[in-house]
Amino acid sequence: MADQTKTAGVSSLSHHAVAGQDSTLGPTGERYFMRFTLMQRYMHAIMFTTFLGLAATGLTIRFSTNAWAQHFAFAIGGFGAILFVHKLCAVTLTFEFLYHVKDIAVRILFRKEKGLLWGPSSMVPNLQDLKDIIGNFRWFFGLGPKPEIGRYAYWEKFDYWAVFWGMIIIGFSGYVMWFGPFFGRFLPGWALNAVQIVHGEEALLAITFIFSIHFVNSHLRPDNFPMDTTIFTGAMTEDEFKERHGHEYQKLVREGRLEEKLTTRPPTWLVNFSRLVGFTAVFIGLALLVLTVSAYFRE
Repeated sequence: MADQTKTAGVSSLSHHAVAGQDSTLGPTGERYFMRFTLMQRYMHAIMFTTFLGLAATGLTIRFSTNAWAQHFAFAIGGFGAILFVHKLCAVTLTFEFLYHVKDIAVRILFRKEKGLLWGPSSMVPNLQDLKDIIGNFRWFFGLGPKPEIGRYAYWEKFDYWAVFWGMIIIGFSGYVMWFGPFFGRFLPGWALNAVQIVHGEEALLAITFIFSIHFVNSHLRPDNFPMDTTIFTGAMTEDEFKERHGHEYQKLVREGRLEEKLTTRPPTWLVNFSRLVGFTAVFIGLALLVLTVSAYFRE
């Protein structure tokens, strides 16, 4: 899918645009470069949709004695309906996670893409990430220049592994609770009680992290505010590429491969739709964060 998307993006380039209009250029003449493939954008859409569903329903169950939770459950159709939606979102997200793991395994074991494990295109933390962290702290306090970030920033890797870890811990504990009689055949009672605590506390941690740290890093930072639509459109301008991933940009320039990343300008409807979806998700997430914090400290 990634190769097909890249080929489509590059093949659409034309140096002979009709009437001086080039679909690869923005209103001010900026070029666009591919950041995420169509499949990656689809998977992100499924992930954030199901996560919002899990958060909304899970918090309603967790804080079921709160007035807002009872009103929300009544509007959906009762706590039975809330639990059904929670399980539906969980199963959907589980299938996506398994597909992602399968895709990684195939690319590493059969396609021999060793760069997924180590290198500039890997999500695995390395020594350069530590240097970027130190460099960023120095830049924060005016002690040095802003570090040039590669394909993935250290905070993006942290986001990725936080979700990966959460899928394993929260997902497994959730299925143990769901199929309690089965797991109760070989797990002691204290383990089942511990699983319930782990599921609830890890879920609260994940919700707090995503709706605060992740949202700030992705959308509310000064250079992204008020909305970074790259994950929805798949493309970023050349200025954004230089600013956010300068190390990768310079590397592609040196290797003469920058043109391979060129893609078409996202259509206006897609940009507007991306902003609508993004703002809606941020609003829901921040509202759930406020409800979570207020309900937690009332207990």
